[in-house]
Amino acid sequence: MSTTTAPAPAPTRQRPEATLSAPQGVWLVAEREIGGKLRSRSFLISTAILLLLALAGVLWMGFQAGSAGTTQIAATSDVAAELPDADGLEVTPIADRSEAEALVSDGTVEAALLADPASPTGVLIIAEQEAPDALVSLLSVAPTIELLDPEADDEGPMRYILGIIFGVVFMGAAITFGSPITMSVIEEKQTRVIEILISAIPARVLLAGKVLGNAILAIGQILLLITVAVIGLVVTGQTDVLQGLGTPIVWFAVFFLFGFLLLAAMFAAAGSLVSRQEDSGPTLTPVMWLTMIPYFLVLFLGENPVAMAIMSYVPFSAPVAMPIRLFFGDAMWWEPLVSLAIMLATCLVVIALGAKIYENSLLRMGARVKLSEALKG
Repeated sequence: MSTTTAPAPAPTRQRPEATLSAPQGVWLVAEREIGGKLRSRSFLISTAILLLLALAGVLWMGFQAGSAGTTQIAATSDVAAELPDADGLEVTPIADRSEAEALVSDGTVEAALLADPASPTGVLIIAEQEAPDALVSLLSVAPTIELLDPEADDEGPMRYILGIIFGVVFMGAAITFGSPITMSVIEEKQTRVIEILISAIPARVLLAGKVLGNAILAIGQILLLITVAVIGLVVTGQTDVLQGLGTPIVWFAVFFLFGFLLLAAMFAAAGSLVSRQEDSGPTLTPVMWLTMIPYFLVLFLGENPVAMAIMSYVPFSAPVAMPIRLFFGDAMWWEPLVSLAIMLATCLVVIALGAKIYENSLLRMGARVKLSEALKG
């Protein structure tokens, strides 16, 4: 009885599993974040409204600056020759009083000036109902004034305006692109999607992709705002303002980038500590305060040189305080470099801590994870 042996099965080739490298995974998640935002109609509409408001604000300030203080007056040749030099006056020559009254009556000029020996200033103002305040102030007799710091009075309002501009842009962009990171993390935990994502890519790669995607969107929006502001300043002829703001705006963009990365890691870590959006308040509030406090400090302490110098080295307030100090020449050339180095070091530490909290808390469902437990792992 013969036995036959079955032929051995041919070896099968195993297809290698496709794996993503860390950079590929980061960019894949970043593309997902960017694509989701760009497909959102509310995000596109809000961005367009923001750009229009910025352009309208710059144009309005330019037109106001161009028209503010311009007073249409008429004056005889002898009075016009004695008028002090002033950019805010546009003088129409007249011959006599009858011509002056005619121009004032029909609204061609706001007031007319005639020689009057009986007046203390030697000039008579003819107006319809009320003499222009700017003209009265110009012709008033005032004592001689000597200022020890003539530029100090002009800096106060400008410091306040710059504080509002830089502060609102930084705070608004950080909240607009940072808080959705928190909500996205919570939603992924709540729907258990995070378990599928973690099975494909590491938690740190997922965190890096979320931060990178939102950082690209935030920087893109900042660049659009800068472009719109530059166009508005050029159109309205405010080139002197543009030249003064050039260097501070560049430094603001650099500080904003690293400041946003710092805050974005904190927003993501805050979201990983909870499993429901209703529980996000206690974890999200500290990050929101760190985002808003620098704005209010710069507004309230903007004229205090010591406070501004300190805030320009604190990572959370440096993106607002340092550009303002650079605009007014209060900072030495090396100060922004030192401040940026401090911010980079802080950014690395906070991102490392945020990544640890994110990684240790991401798969923990139910009650809110305590910060100490998340740090221990």
